[in-house]
Amino acid sequence: MSGGAEDSRLPVGFSGEVATALGADEADAFLTRVGLALPDLTAALTGLYGDRAGDFLARGLRTALAAAAERPAPLRRIDRRREIDPGWFQSPGVQGYVCYVDRFCGTLRDLPARLDHLQDLGTTYLHLMPLLRPREGENDGGYAVADYRAVDPRLGTMADLEAVAAALHGRGMSLCIDLVLNHTAREHPWARGWLAGDPAYAGFYTAYPDRAEPDAWDATIPEVFPDRAPGSFSWVPEALGGAGGWVWTTFWPYQWDLDYTNPEVALAVLGEITWLANRGVDVFRMDAVPFMWKRRGTDCQNQPEAHLLLQVLHALTRLAAPGVVFKAEAIVAPDDLVRYLGAHERERPECELAYHNQLMVLLWSSLATGDVRLARQSLGRMRPIPRTTTWCTYVRGHDDIGWAVTDTDAAAVGLDGFAHRRFLNDFYAGRFPGSFARGALFQENEATGDARISGTTASLCGVEAALEAGDDAALDAAVRRFVLLHAVAYGFGGIPLLFSGDELAQRNDAGYLADPELAPDNRWMHRPPLDWAAAGRAADPATVEGRVCAALRELGAARRSLPSLTGDVGAEPLDAGSDAVLVWRRRHPRHGTFVGVANVAADPASVDADTVTGLGTFAQVHGSDGVLPVADGRVVVPGHGFAWYAETVVDQI
Repeated sequence: MSGGAEDSRLPVGFSGEVATALGADEADAFLTRVGLALPDLTAALTGLYGDRAGDFLARGLRTALAAAAERPAPLRRIDRRREIDPGWFQSPGVQGYVCYVDRFCGTLRDLPARLDHLQDLGTTYLHLMPLLRPREGENDGGYAVADYRAVDPRLGTMADLEAVAAALHGRGMSLCIDLVLNHTAREHPWARGWLAGDPAYAGFYTAYPDRAEPDAWDATIPEVFPDRAPGSFSWVPEALGGAGGWVWTTFWPYQWDLDYTNPEVALAVLGEITWLANRGVDVFRMDAVPFMWKRRGTDCQNQPEAHLLLQVLHALTRLAAPGVVFKAEAIVAPDDLVRYLGAHERERPECELAYHNQLMVLLWSSLATGDVRLARQSLGRMRPIPRTTTWCTYVRGHDDIGWAVTDTDAAAVGLDGFAHRRFLNDFYAGRFPGSFARGALFQENEATGDARISGTTASLCGVEAALEAGDDAALDAAVRRFVLLHAVAYGFGGIPLLFSGDELAQRNDAGYLADPELAPDNRWMHRPPLDWAAAGRAADPATVEGRVCAALRELGAARRSLPSLTGDVGAEPLDAGSDAVLVWRRRHPRHGTFVGVANVAADPASVDADTVTGLGTFAQVHGSDGVLPVADGRVVVPGHGFAWYAETVVDQI
């Protein structure tokens, strides 16, 4: 673009503005990015804002240009490396760790001194849970943001966050933070300005004077928190010029939904993203993205315009910070989920990363039943994702586990979806006979029978129950379950994420009950402060911490040694002749084939050897029980055992 006539879609004289702001070399790179992004960007903007798209484009480009001009030199060097290697986040050497700053180490200033612990685990990607300044008091665990440009003062300052980013970059690690897109806290300056009638914030939020419109919308919108925050609207006496109004609040009454039909909202959010990117953020976890656009008569989730919005924000952010990637927080049905990675009828750059919630749910389901048929069915029918994107795989996160098992998939394997979801709640709440789990029901709806599960990985796998009973055999079984789940997450491809405390097999923590702000939310039971005394025991193989930590280190080391686990190809579930063994295959066109096997049952099971070993040409590269035996053409997998196999590829010149 920079070498010829200026594109007519650009503001008049824009190339000159870029050259003045950036200098010749940087201007050339910036305008080249613009040229590549324009077709998708203009199509998305037209779909969103019609005849207002041109004005948005001009202002959005200038926002990106201003951010590019202010971008610090060290971050520009990272940008250059990542533009050369755009799939940097797909490398099998990328491994994630997720934590709350205060529960991990205290404050941001304390964090750099704890990086040795993370590096020892193989961490190269650190996700710090909500740390932008929230409203005071109840704040949905930090997801009610009152200021995008300030840090929660209990954790430190924005300068401290920049220092953390620099320390991470110095060790080859990247920084991920949460960006709440659907809503702000009612205390945010945008919300205060809207209430005060400031024309700069007109239309930033939605309010109705009576219940007619809210009732019409609520008729088709599922409740997120039915017991404590029913409906999608909250009465605000100060709204509508002080006359009072029902403000759109999908989640909690203090979280006000932004109205993205107003282009000023999207431009304001773009300004916050680029500003934060220049503080050193590498990955933005885009929170609650399915809810960003509303349409009457629908559940107001996963609307086409929500995808267009992400495409616009993504394109403009990467003009200024091409090393930054987006991660979609979209816990939705599989057919909807892949679209957040750009898997539409025509692929569109949208988010590079998304949570493989389906894999997580199906792992826990398989472990409870000792049967992988549902996992094979559901994973097998997921649409492929663009090769420029990848999954974040995980055994658990900060949230509760919602049983995203569709009735269609359940019926395909002879299950009743509702009954199976209820069984899983009973099993992991410890109410089912013979259950090893110590979880708790979250948001139980007695009217519908719906609920989700809280609990740490160790407690859900049986570690807590075994330790309390002093049962060594039960403890061995619990540790095997724990390692098995992680062996699938680490070997499925993408970025495996480890939630803080899981490396030490920490159990449920009842300490949250002493804090009135946390006590109503039992998800805090699986967000324990990191036990640094337990971390000190991780070097002792005789301890639970030592056994688990060593297994996770070995998984990471094995993963890093396997180019076939790069995240640019998908995993394909296979039927290898056993409903107790999950078998998955990854066929990489350059690095060869990988096959993983995981027995979710307590008893040994066997699978077809030729399917698993590639007719004997694949070598076992890792496993729970040494090299697995082959008998009568079958690979015998011990109870709760796993193995990884890889094709040996010799590059020829």
